[in-house]
Amino acid sequence: MTSAAWIKDVPVAHRGYHDMNKTVWENTLSAFSRAIDAGFAIECDLQLASDSVPVVFHDHTLERLCGIAGDVRERTSGELGMLTVGGTADRIPTLKQMLKHVAGRVPLVIEVKGRKNEDDGFAEAVLEVLEGYEGEVALMSFDLHILKDLKAAGCPYPLGLTAEGTKPEDFFKHDEAMHLGLDFISYQHAHLPNSFITAQRQAGIPVITWTVRDENARAHTYSHADQMTFEGFDPRETAAP
Repeated sequence: MTSAAWIKDVPVAHRGYHDMNKTVWENTLSAFSRAIDAGFAIECDLQLASDSVPVVFHDHTLERLCGIAGDVRERTSGELGMLTVGGTADRIPTLKQMLKHVAGRVPLVIEVKGRKNEDDGFAEAVLEVLEGYEGEVALMSFDLHILKDLKAAGCPYPLGLTAEGTKPEDFFKHDEAMHLGLDFISYQHAHLPNSFITAQRQAGIPVITWTVRDENARAHTYSHADQMTFEGFDPRETAAP
């Protein structure tokens, strides 16, 4: 098992330290710069462009963030790199561009956004870009097939399950993923505490939460997990846990 102990150390800025898409938009180099300046770890999302290049983008479609119709996977990384995000000067960055920008200054917690039957080569492409990067990196996904692909490709980084749910059938699926030998969990804070997470923490698995947006959720996280993924406020201005 790869140690993911460092993931507990500092709060994780959800899609970078954006300002709820007012002037600094999510998953942009500007949001990542702001997180670096504040000393927060960065959570970001990866999609696979049509030329098999991983790009930093959350949604499956372009409408919410770029104001145009279309599937992000139907465009090349070059085409995506010309699109503005939220009408700002920021463009959709590739994973390679993001890594060059961050340059190991803060930890990265990267979510791989899988799609069933469309992800051939995605895991390998991500690991190829990451090879040689000097900095703390963890990978995670909601998608069991992505986690399996990353494991099969020999992922050398901490690998985590992104998850939610409160029902036994949810926990059954989560247990199936954990049997891959995963290193950490990112869980919906409102679904804590539960028996699955309690058992995983007792087994020594670090748990972070998503997405914390106020002091109550922050306090709840530190009662039932190890660290938070947050947005919309500055944790430095609230009481220490």
